[in-house]
Amino acid sequence: MLILGIESSCDETAASVVKDCTELKSSVIASQALEHRQYGGVVPELASRRHCENIYFTVEKAMTEANVTFSELDGIAVTYTPGLIGALLVGVNFAKGLAFAAGKPLIPVHHITGHIAANYLAHPELKPPYLCLVVSGGHTMLTEVKTYTEFQILGTTRDDAAGECFDKCARVLGYPYPGGVEIDKAAKKGNNRKYSLPEPKVNGSALDFSFSGLKTAVINIVHHAQQTGEVIDRESMAASLQRAVSEILTERTRLAAQQTGYRTIALAGGVSANSGLRESMAEMCRKENFQLYMPPLSLCGDNAAMIACQGSYEFLAGRTADESLNAYASKTLIGEMKTNSAS
Repeated sequence: MLILGIESSCDETAASVVKDCTELKSSVIASQALEHRQYGGVVPELASRRHCENIYFTVEKAMTEANVTFSELDGIAVTYTPGLIGALLVGVNFAKGLAFAAGKPLIPVHHITGHIAANYLAHPELKPPYLCLVVSGGHTMLTEVKTYTEFQILGTTRDDAAGECFDKCARVLGYPYPGGVEIDKAAKKGNNRKYSLPEPKVNGSALDFSFSGLKTAVINIVHHAQQTGEVIDRESMAASLQRAVSEILTERTRLAAQQTGYRTIALAGGVSANSGLRESMAEMCRKENFQLYMPPLSLCGDNAAMIACQGSYEFLAGRTADESLNAYASKTLIGEMKTNSAS
């Protein structure tokens, strides 16, 4: 089984071919990060235009590297939610046209399930059910992975996502976009106990997250220092922030595993590349005797390999769409798709 995956939810135009669910045949990514850096973040209109320019050549290169023809494909998978609506529409409409022209099934994939599936490419032995912590720029959630295509959200963020907290704090500290990467680099040079930061909790929801207060605390410390002429130790602030975020994520995951009884835990999403979080999760799992799976750094960020992988499982489950498939900026992970329809 060969599935072509297409990803365009934010600022990476990506295409990939995956064989038999977990065998990676090709993975091509056209990143816009350097272009958006001058604006301090992703500019949606610019991202959409670049997707239009890059998508044909990205798909063509992925097919060439995989050494397969469109006639050999079993289906075409595409991210249809969530993300920047203009960016998503480029990928969805290209995939719809390609599926129609090639006479192949169109497979809609939820971006978050794609991040979870990235683990299958690196760890084919990982099989549901298990507990997964998904952490990215726009999402932070604890998810029960019941099957390859069935999920249950146990806890989610009530405001900012962990990645958003990293990015916004990085900006106030003077680091360029993408901020999360810069925070990780700086944290390696700082004292992670120098600044005392809060651990926000959601009353009555032990597994939910809240990072808005943590972000505000960092911003207030930096602004106060600027007003009083103090010098902020940027590396130590980055290290303190990374420690606080990692401890919150790790502790919620430990609690969720304790409540559900799962002994297998996976980490997914762009922030899963953060070295502090990976170390914190690994240490917790060693202490609790949990089995931990993490995607390699190359599969943590947005890519089409994860979309092709998850698309393979969706295809096997009979979940395809017709030409009425639309893109959605936001759509719940639970119950978003029905067999043979995702419009």
